[in-house]
Amino acid sequence: MKKVAIFDIDGTIFRSSLLIQIVERFLEEGIFKKGADARFVREKIAWLDRKGSYEEYIQAVVTVFMSNLKGVAYKEFARIGAEVVAEQKDRVYRFTRDLVRDLKKKKYFLLAISHSPKGVVDHFCKQLGFNKVYGMVYELGPLDRLTGKVVDEHLILNKGVTTRRALLREGLTLTGSIGVGDTESDIPFLELVEKPICFNPNAKLFAHAKRNKWRVVVERKDVVYECFTKYRE
Repeated sequence: MKKVAIFDIDGTIFRSSLLIQIVERFLEEGIFKKGADARFVREKIAWLDRKGSYEEYIQAVVTVFMSNLKGVAYKEFARIGAEVVAEQKDRVYRFTRDLVRDLKKKKYFLLAISHSPKGVVDHFCKQLGFNKVYGMVYELGPLDRLTGKVVDEHLILNKGVTTRRALLREGLTLTGSIGVGDTESDIPFLELVEKPICFNPNAKLFAHAKRNKWRVVVERKDVVYECFTKYRE
């Protein structure tokens, strides 16, 4: 059985959110209706001004995305996803980029679990050598247009459930396992692995990490440092 390393993608490897980049491109090209971004623009400004939270900002982006997805042609969705990744594939954090490379050399099974669209995450993770990717899959309706619904949403939203399914399907062991995440949505899989790493965590994940004495790593500009750690390599 192979050892597994589990990574969130947005904010953990990618220095932004793939979903944010896709939504902004949809708006630029007029695929989403004009003015659809009004809500998340307010939340984005509030977050940048440190008057709001990143969670409120990203939730506003999700709301805009899901509210405007119905009727979008899949070929346009796929095209924009591929373009976004091609343009921004190298905008990654050094710590997690190097960790992925190191674990790949050590023959770890690299598993990505993301709440961004699966097709886009597939493109992004391919260059990094991931073995398996889980992400949001969207239902197709007549004429290959999206219906605005998520396929098996109840399964992918809980990353702990997704992890357990992957372990069974791929024949993986949690012995020596590593997990890397940045928000509280990653807690379900971080609780399963032997070596959880909270990378640039938000406040909720940081508080949870502190209670459990999990390893916390922060990358700021060109400096990587640890706040506290339960174990050492």
